[in-house]
Amino acid sequence: MEMNISVSGAGNCNLLQKTKDSIDELSFWTWSDLLVALKHYQDSPRTATSSGILEKCLDSLVGRLAMASEVTPCASTSSPDSSGLRISFNTRSTQSSKNGLFRATWWFEDLSALNPNLIEMLVKSMVSRGYNHVIVSGFLFYYQKSKFYTASSDEKREVLEIVIDMLYTLDPSSISCKSLFGVLRPVLRSNISKSCRNKLESMIGSQLDQATIDNLLIPSYGRSYLYDVNLVLRFLNAFLRDGGSELSPIRMKKVASVIDLYITEVAPDRCLKSSKFSALVMVLPDSSRDSWDELYHAMDIYLEVHTGLSEVEKMEICGGLNYKKLSSEACMHLSQNTKFPSTSAVQALISQQWKLKNLLEGMHNAKHYTDFTAKEDRGREQVVVYNEKLRAQLQGMQWRVMELEKVCKKMQTQMAKIMKAKVLTHSNARPLPRLCS
Repeated sequence: MEMNISVSGAGNCNLLQKTKDSIDELSFWTWSDLLVALKHYQDSPRTATSSGILEKCLDSLVGRLAMASEVTPCASTSSPDSSGLRISFNTRSTQSSKNGLFRATWWFEDLSALNPNLIEMLVKSMVSRGYNHVIVSGFLFYYQKSKFYTASSDEKREVLEIVIDMLYTLDPSSISCKSLFGVLRPVLRSNISKSCRNKLESMIGSQLDQATIDNLLIPSYGRSYLYDVNLVLRFLNAFLRDGGSELSPIRMKKVASVIDLYITEVAPDRCLKSSKFSALVMVLPDSSRDSWDELYHAMDIYLEVHTGLSEVEKMEICGGLNYKKLSSEACMHLSQNTKFPSTSAVQALISQQWKLKNLLEGMHNAKHYTDFTAKEDRGREQVVVYNEKLRAQLQGMQWRVMELEKVCKKMQTQMAKIMKAKVLTHSNARPLPRLCS
């Protein structure tokens, strides 16, 4: 305002009055004037806040943005992943979409010069005015990236905390899942508050059905295992917790599909504990999968790499396997897979025999069973032959189980003899009592 304390004195209006008069004329200030005022007062926020200058400047700024968005609405910003918030365009982008992007985001660069405290005040003012949440979230992501080029570690932490806190106040449907994973990467390398970290994980978890396998393959910083399995488990728990009864079967199956791929990717990790692997397998309900072939493949890889597992640990890993949802090929492979517990192989054969039995009964009860063509008869004969092979394999597995039981009984007998021998040895070693004289 080109004033200093020397202009105040006798016969002149004091500086405070001049300031108040200037503030009353904020509606006539240009956009550049408002930005200059905000940049000036962000260095002395206590004085600016006490005089109400910051609030009035921000209010005027947001008002300008609101009017601009009403005059030139951007139709391409209907979703968080739409082209209206993308900084780069592909070769098929039209001139109108570029114009739409400019109308929606022309102010991003101007306001990215403000400090995190002013950004918090700005976003709260925009949200209270009902400003488009898609545009607000896009600005927050833009702000975080632009600040990271020159910021120190402490400044980066402050920016991340403000951005996450403000994103958490927006409508979840207005936030891009891909952009949230972009924020997660620097978060994992910084020492932000636990509450902010929990908010970010909750936001990602609520949109886990939009995630890809590349999003989830997050390195485990500072730990022995390759990927951060604990983080993915927290995402899954947030997805199940926040979705509640509103989780549709389609969303559940999308998550199960990407998680099955994730389990296959982490299975070869020699440092991954069996309890963590089992937790990944068991966390989603059985109804989220139509087929368990991918999970069986992942279990096969894990058992091949982790050869030192006990029988109890193997049973824990295979405990959630739904044999009825395994294909015939998977069941046949499992019946001959010595890496799995014997009981798993037997259950796979029983499951296949049950399926074939139902198939044969269905063929027998068919209305036009007697009109089968020769080709269908040959198909039935093949099914019967296949069933006989399964029965033979089942008998072989039962014999294998019986042999294992014999070995166990023999070992128990030997252990009992050893224990008895130790007792006798201990008894003979005790000194005799003295006789009375």
